[in-house]
Amino acid sequence: MTLTEQLIRYVRAKPIDDADLRAASLYVLDAIANAVAGRASGPGRILADWAAQASRDAGREAFFLGGIIHSLETDDLHRASVVHPGCVVVPVIVALGRRQGTKGRALLKATLRGFEACCRVGMAVGPAHYRIWHNTATCGPYGSAMAAADLLDLDAGQAMHALGNAGTQSAGFWQFLDTGAMSKHLHAGRAAEAGIVAAELAARGFTGAPAILEGAKGFFAGACPDARPDALLAAPDDPWQLRQTSIKPWPSCRHTHPLVDAALEAHAALRGQAIAAVAVTTYPAAVAVCDRPRPESEYEAKFSLHHCVAAALGDGEVGFGSFDEEARRRLAGLREKVTVKVGEPFAANYPQAWGTRVEVRTTDGGQVAAERLVCKGDPEMPLDATQMVAKAGHLMAYGNLEDKAARALIDGILAMADDGPLPDIPGLNA
Repeated sequence: MTLTEQLIRYVRAKPIDDADLRAASLYVLDAIANAVAGRASGPGRILADWAAQASRDAGREAFFLGGIIHSLETDDLHRASVVHPGCVVVPVIVALGRRQGTKGRALLKATLRGFEACCRVGMAVGPAHYRIWHNTATCGPYGSAMAAADLLDLDAGQAMHALGNAGTQSAGFWQFLDTGAMSKHLHAGRAAEAGIVAAELAARGFTGAPAILEGAKGFFAGACPDARPDALLAAPDDPWQLRQTSIKPWPSCRHTHPLVDAALEAHAALRGQAIAAVAVTTYPAAVAVCDRPRPESEYEAKFSLHHCVAAALGDGEVGFGSFDEEARRRLAGLREKVTVKVGEPFAANYPQAWGTRVEVRTTDGGQVAAERLVCKGDPEMPLDATQMVAKAGHLMAYGNLEDKAARALIDGILAMADDGPLPDIPGLNA
């Protein structure tokens, strides 16, 4: 039996209880709220303009939704796999569920299974993969295909072909970071679309490689020099990976969140004292992706450790307005005082835990330090349901959805756990 077949069998056999479904409804809420807000971003407006002109079947619908969910850097993140699962799985259940009239609980079960598949593949790729490849783009298609296979009621053989053909479409490089190009949103959209197309074709008898993961010319061999195949099915009694996925409190790269959390604590302790120097200690991947002392665009600032710590220390908050041209100019002096290095225990803990230490030296010789081994929004320090609903409301307001419509959308999504239907999403329905 191939690894793909084993993964499908494992995911489909894993028990689901009511608490899992309620948790899943909150993650669907987070993703859809990100879609509503994402329409107001620069890339989101371009995608919306394209979508208004394009012929949108379920695959194209998922592409559009995936792209806008991922456009503001406020969507979820699974640490151990370094995958953003919501932006590739939730578009599938929206696009297919709406067309099929699928009930809420079935949609949430597909969500849990889709998250599980892409996160488990992500945990198996090994750390070297992430240096070149964007895990959401490469591992995401396995999750979108798993969710689509569930909704299309594919048997085990058809599901294997769906994942095989989704996996062969894996692609997405980090090169876009050099110029702040918009490709990252394309990564999420294509990963969502690939799974639907692969599953719809599998339902018609279109075959895929059974050993797409471990084959001599498969995914691990081609893109994962230190793959960990045993991780794919490890710890089968763990909670669903959805319940181990972090929710973002701040609109920036998830690698910046531990230092934002720590820096906000340091800001409160400083009580307005002038800052002479800031030293950040973190893990290698954070530096590899976000070592950007002088960001020249809003998107680069969201991927800048230097800018994010300056915003938290200087303003005492990090929000949508923390990355624009005015903020970058205003925080430039403080940003120049920031140094970044890799150190322990953060390097050894990654990727299971993403941590950072922020040390601030004041102009009068004082010192303030704060450290996070995990941070706000992680499973160990989760946002509760009230906080997640509040985040969703904030995102919907940013997307210009009026209060009454936002409240109805939030209530409708949460009611899916009681088998309520997928609610209409104002401005996003095909």
